[in-house]
Amino acid sequence: MTPPAQAPPAKAWHPLAALVGTGAVAGAGLAAYAAWEARQYTLRRVTVPILPRGRRPLRVLHLSDVHMTPGQTRKQEWLRGLADLRPDLVVNTGDNLAHRDSVPIVRDCLGSLLDVPGVFVFGSNDYYSPTLRNPLRYVLPDDGQRNIHTPQLPWRDLGRAFTDAGWVELTNTRERLEVNGTSIAFAGVDDPHLEYDRLSDVAGPADAGADVRLGVAHAPYLRVLDQFAADGYDAIIAGHTHGGQVCLPGRGALTTNCDLEPARAKGLHRHPAASRPGDPGSSWLHVSAGLGTSPYTRVRVACRPEATLMTLTPAC
Repeated sequence: MTPPAQAPPAKAWHPLAALVGTGAVAGAGLAAYAAWEARQYTLRRVTVPILPRGRRPLRVLHLSDVHMTPGQTRKQEWLRGLADLRPDLVVNTGDNLAHRDSVPIVRDCLGSLLDVPGVFVFGSNDYYSPTLRNPLRYVLPDDGQRNIHTPQLPWRDLGRAFTDAGWVELTNTRERLEVNGTSIAFAGVDDPHLEYDRLSDVAGPADAGADVRLGVAHAPYLRVLDQFAADGYDAIIAGHTHGGQVCLPGRGALTTNCDLEPARAKGLHRHPAASRPGDPGSSWLHVSAGLGTSPYTRVRVACRPEATLMTLTPAC
């Protein structure tokens, strides 16, 4: 007589195995969320009271850190839609490129925005092709190494596309534009992250004859902010930080990838940070969290990609 078949012994439950399994599921969920959030393009709106009394408000579109590649069709479609805002001025603070074939795509996506008065500076990712890097390096002390050994991107073609459309390049120079009856004095520097900025070229009191004065840089390093504020610029506009890119609830950004403190990684603040409107030597500071990421790490956590519509209004 054949003995009845015995069921295989049940596997022992092990708490470590259960913990590893739970961690793997949670990690996969976080990665999926971070990839999803990196594609949730958002328009921010801020008001900056810096115009003389009696002037009508000016709408300034701040674009930064687009990091465009040919395959990013959702970003391209969203960027095209910004023309519907009909701003009075566009300020582009660099890092438009992440691929050698992206210049015509960026130009096409900007569309009629190129018919609007605009100014721009370059960022490191306009100059050099991106590389795969360990993301943990961004939260470690800066070792001073910069990505300047990869093939150059066609930044000259990008600049030519912008200037041919009428935008003004602010690479280590001062310029003045009239926008809808308001005169704006600009000072801009080349990318401070690569130490390409030449502050001595733009040093000195801001143009007192203009209605409003704006400093423009890609990366908001303190040496640049300090000089612009001391020279009397009403507001400073920058990008580069990605808003920290990975932020923690209740704490915010972990890093800015420069010497600006994480509390001012994105949004509208004052510089110096402790100053108040009207204090001598202080300026408004707007830092954009930008629209893109490295093409190798297209993730964001609690920090959606953004462009900002800044409304300049008369000061009280």
